[in-house]
Amino acid sequence: MSKHFAEKILRGLFASILFLSLLGSEIQAQTKPPFTNPNWSKAYPAFKIAGNLYYVGSYDLASYLLVTPKGNILINTGLDDSYALIKSSIESLGFSLKDTKVLLITQAHYDHTGALARIKRETGARLLVNGSDEDALRTGGKSDYEMGKYGETFEPVVPDELLKDRSTIKLGGTKVKLLSHPGHTKGSSSYLVKVKDEDRSYKVLIANLPSIIIDGKFSAVAAYPDIQKDYAYTFKAMKKLDFDLWVASHASQFNLHKLRKPDDRYDPTIFGDKKAFFEAISDLEKAYQEKLKDEGPK
Repeated sequence: MSKHFAEKILRGLFASILFLSLLGSEIQAQTKPPFTNPNWSKAYPAFKIAGNLYYVGSYDLASYLLVTPKGNILINTGLDDSYALIKSSIESLGFSLKDTKVLLITQAHYDHTGALARIKRETGARLLVNGSDEDALRTGGKSDYEMGKYGETFEPVVPDELLKDRSTIKLGGTKVKLLSHPGHTKGSSSYLVKVKDEDRSYKVLIANLPSIIIDGKFSAVAAYPDIQKDYAYTFKAMKKLDFDLWVASHASQFNLHKLRKPDDRYDPTIFGDKKAFFEAISDLEKAYQEKLKDEGPK
């Protein structure tokens, strides 16, 4: 091999390495969350909520595991660095992440979908989502009406099945009903599931609370022309919900750390404060009504 030819190969190799390095940096930059909260990555001991429903999320980012004889259902996957935390939480309960058969989400934002693609890839689980959030998932958040301004904030992932309001997900005797509650994202969803233990059964609501994330007017959101109408629908629908226990997408939203301490004994009833739920909805609706004033007279 001539010296000139060897130098040419080395230059080409160096250029390729540099390109891949820059490409990797670009991808990392694209998927970097715009902001985080320390409590989103802080570990919290997994625990049994009621029956076959368990909390396996972080101190504030809620992830839920429904355990069935035919495999498990995992709802929400936190940030991209939540993978190890969720895996460890599931294992601490005596279960395995590999037994996940179905993946669900409450909303297509990076703080709930960060580890979604990796867990789907590693478990082979089927991803079932509200159809209105499909595009946001496929683009890693780039098409989201508000968060899209930050570019790709989580690894893109392709759903296996698109659901709609009142769709039922069945696995191993457990039935989960999707409730479409759009506004926060186009496909924001809550879930109703009946679980039971030795004493009784409970209808559990896993709620996605309709907080407003835009600063400007509803009418200025060109990427989501139905946003105002969707929020109005969601508030009306959520005020009519019937349930025994409730939790939410964030632990802080249902006051988890006021309700229980890590060493507390099993007690599903601590999640039965319906008044707190409807007060939370009322407070959010007041913020919505206040924002409507920005629209001016019709």
